[in-house]
Amino acid sequence: MKKIVFLVLILAVATTCYAQEKIVVFHAGSLSVPFAEIEQAFETQYPQYDVTREASGSRAAARKITDVKKPADVMASADYKVIDNLMIPNDAKFNAQFATNEMAIAFTEKAKYADQITAENWPQIFLKEGVKVGHSDPNMDPCGYRSMLVTKLAENYYNIPGLFDKLFGYGDSYQSGEENKSKVIVRPKETDLLGLIEAGMYDYLFIYKSVAEQHHLKYLTLPEEVSLKSAEFADQYEHATFKINGKKPGEWITKKGGPMVYGITVAENNICPANKQGAVLFVKFVLSEQGQAIMQKNGQGVINPAVISGDPSILE
Repeated sequence: MKKIVFLVLILAVATTCYAQEKIVVFHAGSLSVPFAEIEQAFETQYPQYDVTREASGSRAAARKITDVKKPADVMASADYKVIDNLMIPNDAKFNAQFATNEMAIAFTEKAKYADQITAENWPQIFLKEGVKVGHSDPNMDPCGYRSMLVTKLAENYYNIPGLFDKLFGYGDSYQSGEENKSKVIVRPKETDLLGLIEAGMYDYLFIYKSVAEQHHLKYLTLPEEVSLKSAEFADQYEHATFKINGKKPGEWITKKGGPMVYGITVAENNICPANKQGAVLFVKFVLSEQGQAIMQKNGQGVINPAVISGDPSILE
C-alpha cells in the first residue's frame, strides 16, 4: 500500500512538473499593460513556456506567496521595498530594481471642476463640497500609501495646514472601513478604480502617471517635490510618513516617502526545476533591452542596468 501511495505521489509531482512549462507571474496592477506585451514577446522567443499573470496590489501579491503559500514563479512589485520587507530572505533571494514611475491625479470630463483644476489648485478643489476622490488600499497596494504620502507632501508644498486630515482623516494609518464614504472611495488596487471613474462614480483618482496614460485619462502632472518621481528630492520625500500593516497582526511598517522604484524577483516556492529556469528567463527578459523598451513604450522609466540586491547569481 505504501509503495502505491509513493508511486502516486511521484506521478503527481511528475505530472505537475510536466505541466510546469507554465510560468506564474504575480505582479502589481500598474504593470498589467506592459507585462501583457512582455508576456507575448517572451512567449514568442521562448515558445516552450506559457506565462500566466495575476495582477493585484503589490503587498497583496507578496502575501499570497508568503502567507497563503500560493504557487508563483515571479513576483513584480510597484515598490521594491515590498519584496525586501515581506519576501526576503525566505521567499525570495534577490531583488532587482528595474523601473520607475510617478504619482499623478487622473480624471475625466465628468469630474466636478474638471475645467478649473490645475497642478497648482488641486488641493483646494479636492476639499470642495461634493468632490469625491479615489485611492487604493494602503495596506494592499503601494499606490495607496503613496497617495497618502503625496497628500502629506502637498500639505507642506502648497502651505495648506490640515489638508491630509480634512481630506482623509486617517491619522497615521488606515484600516478598511475608516474612509469618509461621502468624500473618499477605496478599492484594493488602483486599477480596480478605473472603471468607476470612467463611469463618473467619483471625480479624481490618485494613480501612477503610466496607468493614466495607458487608459487615456486626463491627468495632472504634479510638481516633482510631491510626485515621488525624482531622486533629487529624496531627502524631502522622507519627511512624509504613513503606517501600514506589518508581517504579523498588530505589527506596523512605517513607510517613508521616496522616489518610486519597482522591483522584481523569482519566488522561492517553485515545485520543479523547470519552473525556476523559466522564472529566471522571464526576469532576465524583463531586464533586457527588449523588456525595457516595452516598459518605456507604456510610460514608465527604466533603471539600466537594474540595481540588484541579495544573491544576483540566481540570474546567471
